[in-house]
Amino acid sequence: MVDAVARMLAQVDSHAQRPPIHLWNPELSGDIDINIDVDGHWFHENTRIEREKLVQLFASILRYESGIGFVLVTPVEKWRIRVDDAPFVVIAMSVRAGESGPAIWFASNVGEEVCLDLERPLVLEGEGENIRPYVEIRDGLRAKLARPVYYELAAMAQQRGNGFGVMSCGEFFLLS
Repeated sequence: MVDAVARMLAQVDSHAQRPPIHLWNPELSGDIDINIDVDGHWFHENTRIEREKLVQLFASILRYESGIGFVLVTPVEKWRIRVDDAPFVVIAMSVRAGESGPAIWFASNVGEEVCLDLERPLVLEGEGENIRPYVEIRDGLRAKLARPVYYELAAMAQQRGNGFGVMSCGEFFLLS
């Protein structure tokens, strides 16, 4: 896999489209010592991967498979990795004008942006002070909202019924 990674990394362009990993279905090659921690940092053999383009490359070939877990997939190899929570973290948000009113956009730690809408709703897990907010980035891969982003979202909250939430794309999303 090292040679394949080196070749793909040489071709990485920050504006390139994601590879067609939905078309790649090799057999599981095994486990590789790559871990994504709760803060979205990628590690190989317990050493943090500092090269942003390498993290973006790995993120572009990441998918979740039921029964196997998180895998990095190429046309000929599939390696299982460990993910401590969600594979991505939302590190910034913005509010933009949309067709149905304000639209809340989230930016992930790997450079992907998504809009909070019915296709990518806010999902809350846990209870009380242990609530963890997530949003889907793509293909069932979620991002946990970083605490500052969640606080920024909470500052925009309005009350509806018994809950507080935010409007995005004409829909109301609960924060509590």
